[in-house]
Amino acid sequence: MLIKTFLVQAFSIPSESMQNALQKGDRVLVDKLTPWFGGEPERGEVIVFHDPDGWLANEPVTEPNSVQRFLSFIGLMPSSEEKDLIKRVVGVPGDTVECNGTGPLKVNGKALDEPYVFPGNTPCSPDEGGGTFKVTVPDGKFWVMGDHRQSSLDSRYHQNDKNAGMVPADEVVGRAIVVAWPPTRWSTLPVPDTFDQPGLNAALGATPGVLGLVGAVPLVLWRRRVTARRTDG
Repeated sequence: MLIKTFLVQAFSIPSESMQNALQKGDRVLVDKLTPWFGGEPERGEVIVFHDPDGWLANEPVTEPNSVQRFLSFIGLMPSSEEKDLIKRVVGVPGDTVECNGTGPLKVNGKALDEPYVFPGNTPCSPDEGGGTFKVTVPDGKFWVMGDHRQSSLDSRYHQNDKNAGMVPADEVVGRAIVVAWPPTRWSTLPVPDTFDQPGLNAALGATPGVLGLVGAVPLVLWRRRVTARRTDG
């Protein structure tokens, strides 16, 4: 268990909700250490988190073979019972996040320029199922959205769960910081400049969290598997 907890662990989740930042077959390195020392996610970070309240309840579970069971035992793959997701943080405690019509997405009244949104998507979805909203993020929770906005069942579509669509801090595994595989896609996952714009914190009277500080080790290997249908993950 020491290896699984502190060295390398792989997570495999079906989704297309983070395209184009992440693609089918990508493996990302996840900073797990910083949260253990009180750090919290910042706006714009891509995070891995445990299913907060049945977001993946309808996802099929594939029975692992003997090799997969062995890799799970030594910590290189998750058990078949583990369900984790990956999304981008757009709201931290105290933030007011809102979408109306096709957008733009606003945080504390500031419109976000989001070049990472999947081509052809609009920043907001003009539907009554959760695409139009205005929420204030409570202490200890985060509002997350996928980059593939019209194919992501994220915080917007879970506002009736026990967390009102928010992700509790204690469900966050860590921050995805590097696309490590395949080699042709090696790249970092920095916080987009739009989250550094002047005045974003003014109405909040607070500063972002500190997840991702220098010295955040060890890293976790997280494998993201994508399916073509609209699901969450």
